[in-house]
Amino acid sequence: MLTAGSLTILADLRVIKNKPLAKPRYRRRKENRPQEITAAAFDAFAEQGFAATRVDDVARRAGVSKGLMYLYFKTKEELFKAVVRSVVVRRVDQLILEVETTKLSSEDFIRGPLLSFLKQIPGSPVAIVIRLLISEGPRHPDLVDYYYDNVVAKGLAAISGFINRGIDNKEFRRSAVSDLPHLVLAPVMLSIIWGILFKNRALDTDKLIETQIDMLLAHLKA
Repeated sequence: MLTAGSLTILADLRVIKNKPLAKPRYRRRKENRPQEITAAAFDAFAEQGFAATRVDDVARRAGVSKGLMYLYFKTKEELFKAVVRSVVVRRVDQLILEVETTKLSSEDFIRGPLLSFLKQIPGSPVAIVIRLLISEGPRHPDLVDYYYDNVVAKGLAAISGFINRGIDNKEFRRSAVSDLPHLVLAPVMLSIIWGILFKNRALDTDKLIETQIDMLLAHLKA
């Protein structure tokens, strides 16, 4: 015999059966885990350095087990490369896209988007990655090579190509600057090295970078 209580239970079961299942909370987290682990690795490397950071430290910061982290990144070196891709490569790729699609003249692009990009670097996470490579790169040449191939070489090629475009458009004259795009990056590197060695001695990095760009453009247009 069905009692009032049993009828209530049956009604509740029908409601539960017909109610759409909520998506497990971990599903979205699983999709984001590589990014979360990479962000945790960046924080750990920034605070402790590459050599001193343990995989356990990164796993704890990311809130995952050490074993789970190894499913995404087999070595600490792979983890550092993921940091480089997340922090630096995407910014460089965006700049290259702007170089390839801009309608600005070469000079206007250099004084505008390129200068803005360069001025942001000394105070950005990119500077922390460069600092790590300066201090620990000699012990990890494979990481230095990875950074050069995926960041520096691409950036230098884009700058050189853009200067050559200005030469082809008769905006600039041909000079050593097109062969040495490193001159564009030089004040950025100086700013970062200055910050490492002389933390208590202020340097106006914006003015330094702007002045270098002014001098290079004056040379190209002379």
